[in-house]
Amino acid sequence: MIIHFSTVHPRDDSRIHSKEVASLAACFGNVALYVQDGRGSENHDRLGYRIVDTGPRLPRLSRIFRGGWRMFRAIVKARPDVAHFHDPELLPWALLLRFWGIKVVYDVHEDTPQQVRHNPGLPRLAQKALPPFVALAEWIGSRLINGIVAPTRTIQDRFPPDRTVLVRNFPLLEELHIPGALPMNERPIELTYVGYISEVRNIYGMMKAAASLPFPEAKLRLVGSFAIEATERRARAMPEWSAVRFDGWASRDQVAMALSTARAGLVVLHPVGHEMLTLPIKLFEYMAAGVPVIASDFPLWRSIVESARCGLLVNPLDIQSIADAMRWIIENPIEAQEMGRRGRQAVEETYNWSHEAGRLCSFYSTRLGLAKNLAEFPLSP
Repeated sequence: MIIHFSTVHPRDDSRIHSKEVASLAACFGNVALYVQDGRGSENHDRLGYRIVDTGPRLPRLSRIFRGGWRMFRAIVKARPDVAHFHDPELLPWALLLRFWGIKVVYDVHEDTPQQVRHNPGLPRLAQKALPPFVALAEWIGSRLINGIVAPTRTIQDRFPPDRTVLVRNFPLLEELHIPGALPMNERPIELTYVGYISEVRNIYGMMKAAASLPFPEAKLRLVGSFAIEATERRARAMPEWSAVRFDGWASRDQVAMALSTARAGLVVLHPVGHEMLTLPIKLFEYMAAGVPVIASDFPLWRSIVESARCGLLVNPLDIQSIADAMRWIIENPIEAQEMGRRGRQAVEETYNWSHEAGRLCSFYSTRLGLAKNLAEFPLSP
């Protein structure tokens, strides 16, 4: 039995639920996702996995201690072969599971010390003081647990190579693409952003750029939720909010529908160290949906966008640069549609989940000793 567990991520997190858990269920069967949200348990017998609710969501400090203890007890009771966790704060509990004789895998979603350093939800003192301790905890923990899953080569290089596997968060081919979506010249003039909304992810710059366009009907469409309330209050108080269409949180089907009418997908994050080295899932989801991208001109992202010829690169700190890219997309719908087509092609050929699923299942087999059936997931180098 395999258990994935998180006290932070929602049960419908795409990377965890729709990709890793579903793929491992197809490879091995008998997989469960343990969460804490108070919404009750669910069975997905046809797909080979189930969701187990271990209690209501708790505030941060209570979540780390009381929520972690609650999760630990539930997993010890289930006695899985492998426990695969997704939150750095669960590392101490995961090490206890290891001492209970359960194989443990740490799924490192991002550069955690850098993420803590730039976390707007933490006090400034904590942002400065915590990263070295987080880095030390990861260094110690990675040498005691059985495996680490890393989303980028840069993060992979921080951990022991003999127990770390690269599994990139590429999109599911069938999830976001809507065949026969509206041609670009028939779509509303909407530039779309999907995901958590924050200052680092350039909410104010996107708003100002959209509001400056010489098209009265132009809108910045936000599909997601604000990371902190203070950012939302400030955004709503700005005059540029009149150029925003705010959808709020959306299901995966709703995201697909929003992208099917988008003129472009925005991923114009600020040049913060850990963000510049990530592979942002929204970039690949825009490409998968056949939408041209407007992306920050970071070296890693540039290599993807330029090789696929699927969008425009901008200086994320220059409002005019973002606005010029938006205007070009709007005024050149035929070329924009061709960019979207090439992005979709690149996802079909390279940037899709099927390759990563094979790598994850193979890691479970070779590193953790589980019997596998990889016929559905061809391996990639």
